[in-house]
Amino acid sequence: MSDLTLEIAATAARMVVEEGLEYGPAKRRAVKQLGLNSRSALPDNGEVEDAVFEYIGLFCADTQPAELRALRELAALWMQRLAEFRPHLSGAVWRGTATRLNDVHLQLYCDDSKSAEIFLLGKGQDYDVGSVPGPRGQDVDRLSLSVACPALNESIGLHLTILDADDLRGALKPDARGRTERGDLAALQRLLASDAAASA
Repeated sequence: MSDLTLEIAATAARMVVEEGLEYGPAKRRAVKQLGLNSRSALPDNGEVEDAVFEYIGLFCADTQPAELRALRELAALWMQRLAEFRPHLSGAVWRGTATRLNDVHLQLYCDDSKSAEIFLLGKGQDYDVGSVPGPRGQDVDRLSLSVACPALNESIGLHLTILDADDLRGALKPDARGRTERGDLAALQRLLASDAAASA
């Protein structure tokens, strides 16, 4: 990775941690902030993630582990509630880079795309419907709600991406570094247990 790409990654990482930005927008803003040509070679998401871990280790080591644990426990609670939809945690909370500025992202694998909405309505839960690109290139529904996180004493965004049950087959393939993009409740509970053991 060139010095320039490293600098973009480091600047983007600061925005990811301090402002809760997603990687794509953070990289574009980093290029702009550094006064670079918009066609500059961008770091890939793995390189930005490495820079995020580095930034957290330097500047947030005293607060981030507890915030991440609170978000993972909140995710586990909602995964238990939504168990019938085979929920998988993704994003910064799964990967371990989340702070209190990050939302929780769950992917639900449903036989009927409306069943999760019916479930939320039955619980009297308000939500907004949006869309995001799905694994097959078409847009899929995303239900967004605000949920209480007592451990952080604030509300956190919870986003439920509605996927087809058949999409679960390819969902757990590891990336080039052997890391998965998502995990089910059992995998999350293992992470929580190893975090607790590490901090004991």
